[in-house]
Amino acid sequence: MVGLGLYTEIGKKTKDLLYKDYQTDHKFTLTTYTSNGVAVTASSTKKAGLIFGEIQSQIKNKNITVDVKANSESNIITTVTVDEIATSGLKTTLSFAVPDQRSGKVELQYLHDYAGVNASIVLTANPVVNLSAAFGTKALAVGADVSLDTATGNLTKYNAGLRFTHEDLIASLTLNNGGDSLTGAYYHKVSELSNTAVGAELTNSFSTNENTLTFGGQHALDPLTVLKARVSNSGKASALIQHEWSPKSLVTISAEVDTKTIEKSSKVGIAVVLKP
Repeated sequence: MVGLGLYTEIGKKTKDLLYKDYQTDHKFTLTTYTSNGVAVTASSTKKAGLIFGEIQSQIKNKNITVDVKANSESNIITTVTVDEIATSGLKTTLSFAVPDQRSGKVELQYLHDYAGVNASIVLTANPVVNLSAAFGTKALAVGADVSLDTATGNLTKYNAGLRFTHEDLIASLTLNNGGDSLTGAYYHKVSELSNTAVGAELTNSFSTNENTLTFGGQHALDPLTVLKARVSNSGKASALIQHEWSPKSLVTISAEVDTKTIEKSSKVGIAVVLKP
């Protein structure tokens, strides 16, 4: 990441700690590489008794990356990304799906030491334009994320955020859902050696006057095994253990339980990621 990153980096450390890799489905992913350098990834997910599949091929040539995905719902999604186009830090992406002719989108991303800007436009007659930007330093950053529907002239999304970073502590405050909810997030790296960290996220909805609090942490049992856990004020508790049995090949087992109805609500998910 160059400089302070994009707007999406605000609160990301906390979200990754509290939500990344948790799941209650069964997922298997296998990546292989052809002799000419094409990466082929096949994945299968079992959810609610149904099986969803996806196959993706990726090829890189200098600063150009082409991704093609096909899934079990007969959708084919193609993404072309060009890095360092025209100037350092500028990246452009073109994506479209078949048979959805309205899915085409062009995205521009620019990263600088003190700014991160992302702009996208949907390729339709009356496009939706999205613009997000973050400014500041690695210690203090502010940003906003807005979407404009050119057909109606209305803002369909407007969010704002603030991030403060000091050594191993990251705190953020974001205003989301058109100003209806306010989220405060906290992340603290307790130990670099054991990869131990704690974090919390508190969200207040102004329209319903409801608060949602989630607290969690992680700890490395050894250099290849990580244990994570989280709990929310709704009574749901989750835990996972992830083991990297070879470089980039992971096995993750996660469980979720509603402490208010323990005998009925327990769920267990497993994810296997294999890369040569």
